Amino acid sequence: MRARLAILRPVGLWLPCLLLTLLASGCHTPKADWNNRVGNLTYDQAVMELGPPDKSAKLTDGTLVAEWLISRGSRYGTIYNLNPFWWGGPMDVSQGPDFYLRLTFGPDGKLRAWKRLAR
Repeated sequence: MRARLAILRPVGLWLPCLLLTLLASGCHTPKADWNNRVGNLTYDQAVMELGPPDKSAKLTDGTLVAEWLISRGSRYGTIYNLNPFWWGGPMDVSQGPDFYLRLTFGPDGKLRAWKRLAR
């Protein structure tokens, strides 16, 4: 019985690490390769995948330009504490830029160009 426990002890140490690694690697979703989608992706397919765009405009030549919000900018604050006996002081709140994906579709409805924007 002791020999069996001695064999299982190293497995008991590595098994949780192995399971955690497998779980973390399964959570990764690959990024879309937009260069390969140029000329193939249609506007309807983009809406099915990304949802309705946040902004869109149809140009006079039939080109459709649509933007999707990919991620909001992070907010962070800094407190400047000038007195060691009092908690408080001036506070600076900043926000990083929002990130957008702009897809341009030709009159035929196929993707012509794409661009990532930060505003």
